[in-house]
Amino acid sequence: YNNYDDINNMKTINDYAGIAPIKVDKKIIDLLLFSKEQYHITNGNTNIALGSVLKVWHEYRTNGVENPQNAKLPPTNLLSKAALHTNIEQLIINTENSTVFLADPEMSLDVGAVAKGYATEQTVKVLRERGYNSALISVGGNVCAIGGRNDDKPWVVGIENPDKESEKAILHNVLLTDASLVTSGDYSRYYTVDGKRYHHIIDPKTLYPAEYCAAVTILCNDSAIADALSTAVFNMPVEEGSQFIESIPNVQALWVLKNGEIRYSNTNSILKWKIED
Repeated sequence: YNNYDDINNMKTINDYAGIAPIKVDKKIIDLLLFSKEQYHITNGNTNIALGSVLKVWHEYRTNGVENPQNAKLPPTNLLSKAALHTNIEQLIINTENSTVFLADPEMSLDVGAVAKGYATEQTVKVLRERGYNSALISVGGNVCAIGGRNDDKPWVVGIENPDKESEKAILHNVLLTDASLVTSGDYSRYYTVDGKRYHHIIDPKTLYPAEYCAAVTILCNDSAIADALSTAVFNMPVEEGSQFIESIPNVQALWVLKNGEIRYSNTNSILKWKIED
């Protein structure tokens, strides 16, 4: 999101939308290819090309946090106009030349739904290559376990309670070995308008914060996939999300509904919920 001397990054790509292809590091190419793949797998519910819409919400959320008495919602026509520039097929990736071009000059990429998980997974690969067989990595809601603890017991990772008024801060402690746990929820980044909270996870279908549940936690073997899926499933009605998760091998999901009810996916995944309460 910032400019750096002699470095082309995501901001450079956005700055040159509709102007020229930008040569970038292969790591960025790989991230964007992965993101495009996840867009199609999730039926558009995880879309890094939603940047123009997210930018509108970010500005209104920032203003609302800094000046809560004048907090406002973005006008519907402004969101609809921004949504005209969210076609991921306008993201042109040339792997041979290692370039990225946004064909729509008003398009903007935002990799917030995938970047932390993707970076975590890349870090895990490096650590494994260097011989690490026991580690726990935690990156803002993205937790990945390499092996178990040194005493051969699983890592214990808490699932945060989205109800911040509850005395119970942790809903469950999950026993984790060689797996990733990623949560998306409505409780960390939000602002309030007329007594109602509006969080940062925007449903591409409605252009408003998703309201199907309070939080979704994904359990699988890959942090990048878990991150992308947590956003996608959060943006789906619970029944639809459950059917979607059941169609993907070796993935589990946990939903915390608005009323506090907890639901689990019903899959034949080799990964099982191991809860320590």
